Amino acid sequence: METLERDLDLTEIVNGEEIVGHSPFGMHQGISSKLNYIIHHYVKAKDLGQVYYSPLDVIFEESLNRLQPDILFIRKENMAIFQDWVRGVPDMVCEIVSRGTFIRDTATKKEIYEKYKVPEYWIVIPEFKAVEVLTIKDNKYERYSIAEIEGVVTSKVIEGLQVNIKDIFD
Repeated sequence: METLERDLDLTEIVNGEEIVGHSPFGMHQGISSKLNYIIHHYVKAKDLGQVYYSPLDVIFEESLNRLQPDILFIRKENMAIFQDWVRGVPDMVCEIVSRGTFIRDTATKKEIYEKYKVPEYWIVIPEFKAVEVLTIKDNKYERYSIAEIEGVVTSKVIEGLQVNIKDIFD
C-alpha cells in the first residue's frame, strides 16, 4: 500500500518547503489532456524524445527542489535523466495555472526553472485563455511565443511544434 500512496503523492518541495497540492479541477485536467495529446503525438511522430505528465517528480536537488510540472518533455539524447523519477533538467516544462497556484507557477517555479536552466517553460493561464512560452537566454527567461484567446504558440525546443490555442481551450 505504501507504493500506491507514493505513486499518488502530490507533494512538491519548493525551495526546501514541502507543499502538498490538491488534485486539479476538471477544467485544468481537460486543458492538460488536450495539450499533452498534441505535444505527445507531435514528439512521437518526429521521434524526438518523451512527453510525461503530472504527477511525476522532477528532482533538481534532493530535499530542496522537487517539482511536478503538469507536462514535461525530455529529448531522446537526454533520456538518461529519466530514472525512477526525472533526476535532472527536462528540456521543456509546462505549468497550467490555477487560481490557487498563480504566484507559485508564474513567479516561484519560474525562478526555480530559470535557476536550473530548463530550456523552455510554458505557462498556461486558463482564465485568460493564454499560453506563454519562455526560453533561456543569458541565464534568464525571455518570451519566445505568446497567444491569448486565439493564435498559435511555437516551441523553440520541440522544433517545428506549433499549437493553436483554440485546440486546448475550446
